[in-house]
Amino acid sequence: MRPMLAVAGALPRDDAAWSYELKWDGVRMLAEVAPERVRLTGRSGTDMTVAYPELAGLAEQVGELRPVLDGEVVVLRPDGRPDFQALAPRMHVRAAERARQLAASVPITYVIFDLLELAGTPTVSLPYDRRRELLESLDLTGPHWQVSPSFPGPGADILEASRRLGLEGVIAKRRDSPYRPGRRSDEWIKVKNFRMQEIVIGGYTVGEGRRASTFGALLLGLPTQGGLVYVGSVGTGFDDAALVELTTRLRGLRQTDSPFVGPVDPRQARTAVWVRPELVGEVAFGHWTDDGRMRHPTWRGLRPDKSPSEVALEPPPR
Repeated sequence: MRPMLAVAGALPRDDAAWSYELKWDGVRMLAEVAPERVRLTGRSGTDMTVAYPELAGLAEQVGELRPVLDGEVVVLRPDGRPDFQALAPRMHVRAAERARQLAASVPITYVIFDLLELAGTPTVSLPYDRRRELLESLDLTGPHWQVSPSFPGPGADILEASRRLGLEGVIAKRRDSPYRPGRRSDEWIKVKNFRMQEIVIGGYTVGEGRRASTFGALLLGLPTQGGLVYVGSVGTGFDDAALVELTTRLRGLRQTDSPFVGPVDPRQARTAVWVRPELVGEVAFGHWTDDGRMRHPTWRGLRPDKSPSEVALEPPPR
């Protein structure tokens, strides 16, 4: 089964028909819980069980009910806010021993917001309100998992509260809507406080000084029908671990020609190293300039759960 996806947009006008959840800044994950094991799959269907050993305890708590859960894997700061960059080292782990080490130093929390199956019976055709009732009846509170709160509105108040807390935004969900596996539906609407954009990495500039062994900036693009269009570069927001990881991965993708269909900033192009456009990342930025560049972008992290074909221009927050 694949997760249901939201569309980007504005707050609904018919407030009473919707419920609101906070938008968690992590990686989407389905959990098939059975008495003998918990199987985790990402958005693309990739088995991610080995990466998050903390969630094995779900089997002991509710395994006999065999729920299939939908949620977000996050790393929570001491103040309760998600930290996407801290999650980055956990995303690519495929070795059990390394996963156990990271679980001790960078523990995750699985924030659960939907129930797709219970005791062998699918629940996807039930309305959102009923699925929430069943989910909350499971009392899923544990050392590394919790149920995301759901609020009746007004949506504007929930969005403002998320902004004050420094969170990304909210998800509005129609109370009478079924769960539509693998589909992007306007029955779920993501409303963001900040300008975020997923991008495809098309190259990087040679680093100088303390970055001489890594890179200076990433060259960013958005896919269009005509090809990958350059939308700017990002050189801030990287910690040392991210610099090393990205450098290793980018060197394995080097190619001779530019992957961009149009011009690249000549100042960046002078020292550019081109790469195959296979890596997806996310940046925060101020606004779009008149010439189609992102103003003051800051790196937020790789998105290994996304493919370049899924990257599209995000509308501005409302």
